[in-house]
Amino acid sequence: MGELKKPFRLETERLVLRDWAPGDIDRFVEGTNTPAVMRWLGGLLDTAKIDMLESRLMAFQVEYGHTFWIVERKQDGEILGFCGLKRVDAPNSTIAGEFEIGWRLREDAWGKGYAKEAATASLTAGFERFGARTIYAITVIGNTASWGLMKRLGMARREDLDYPDSRFELPLRDTIVYSIERDIWLRRCSPDRA
Repeated sequence: MGELKKPFRLETERLVLRDWAPGDIDRFVEGTNTPAVMRWLGGLLDTAKIDMLESRLMAFQVEYGHTFWIVERKQDGEILGFCGLKRVDAPNSTIAGEFEIGWRLREDAWGKGYAKEAATASLTAGFERFGARTIYAITVIGNTASWGLMKRLGMARREDLDYPDSRFELPLRDTIVYSIERDIWLRRCSPDRA
């Protein structure tokens, strides 16, 4: 008899990161499928792309035990977006199969530290719970808010790993890469543990 997998749930001071459940995609896209949020992500999603996004997120959850998890605010249970870990699967990627951290939060959650709080918890889970040795993050050069957070998390720019993503036209095609190693992260979070 197969062992039942315990659902993923991680709490921070203000947030809950958890597995996706039925109906979450509707609440998620209601807040995040906006021109401002999707500016650097290929534009607004139609129904087919929303279905594909949900399928991909669920597949990562089932196959690896991690995905870009739902981010809920503890105070009111509102879905603010997603943040978490998946495996890099972009065409032409120089880091295919590696751990990737990513986030997407609705506009009214910007500038409140939620993305950093969720990303910090995700990186710690990646290294401590899922055994990552290195975790990567990707974006485009114009998305200064995203790579700004990568820098604040202590991630290093990896120009040697940049690649063109053939699914997009310029300026979204040229993907830039950041990374952080396990020992650097653990020293940064707790100097006595590394």
